[in-house]
Amino acid sequence: QVQLVESGGGLVQAGGSLRLSCAASGRTSSTYHMAWFRQGPGKEREFVATIIRGGTLTKYADSVKARFTISRDNAKNMVYLQMNTLKPEDTAVYYCAATSESLWGVAASFYNYWGQGTQVTVSS
Repeated sequence: QVQLVESGGGLVQAGGSLRLSCAASGRTSSTYHMAWFRQGPGKEREFVATIIRGGTLTKYADSVKARFTISRDNAKNMVYLQMNTLKPEDTAVYYCAATSESLWGVAASFYNYWGQGTQVTVSS
């Protein structure tokens, strides 16, 4: 099993940047595909970005492509989400997720471990 703890959320003005971190403990994170999801007020949880075990492949939601970057440091059991040019519509609770399955995808159902989330608020 793996435990996930997110950090780095906060309040930022539109156009600003934040870097979210996800610390993984338990089994080494290099055995997991990792992802970020978010849930805005009154909205369903949605996919943001994912990175394959070895870190060589990534996928992004169209809404964040070219603004957000997911990365991982397997030696430190960390996953990051660099968020630039933030918009008010990026306001949400951001969740780190992991899957031990061999399949790699963007659906929440692929991921069997979740963190508690970190709030990101973007003011206009």
